[in-house]
Amino acid sequence: MATTHDGDGSFDPGYIGPEETREARIRAGLWATVRRAARAIPFIDEVVAAWYCALDPATPNKVRLTLFAALAYFVAPIDALPDFLPMIGFSDDIGVLLAALAMVRSHIHDDHREAARRALAEDAARG
Repeated sequence: MATTHDGDGSFDPGYIGPEETREARIRAGLWATVRRAARAIPFIDEVVAAWYCALDPATPNKVRLTLFAALAYFVAPIDALPDFLPMIGFSDDIGVLLAALAMVRSHIHDDHREAARRALAEDAARG
């Protein structure tokens, strides 16, 4: 059984699965969740920028893992507060995302934000 720490107090990435599986799982649910959460999460553009930061191979591994974990919670179909509940459904997601973003904010660069703006605009144009 995987643990969150690998003996020296550091996070064990195996805890949230292999990178390819993590990325595919998050990618599969990200845009549908972004569309549902856009009205509830005023910083959705920063959430999408975090996605591009997590995908960036230049981003340090610990930062990528932090972002993948927060984004995985965001797209998870089952969480502490079901996302379909009016007004409170995304409150737990917001807390997790804000905590992760606060920890790694300096690693989310303008190119990540620009990629997020383009992706959100393209998604809005598709309807």
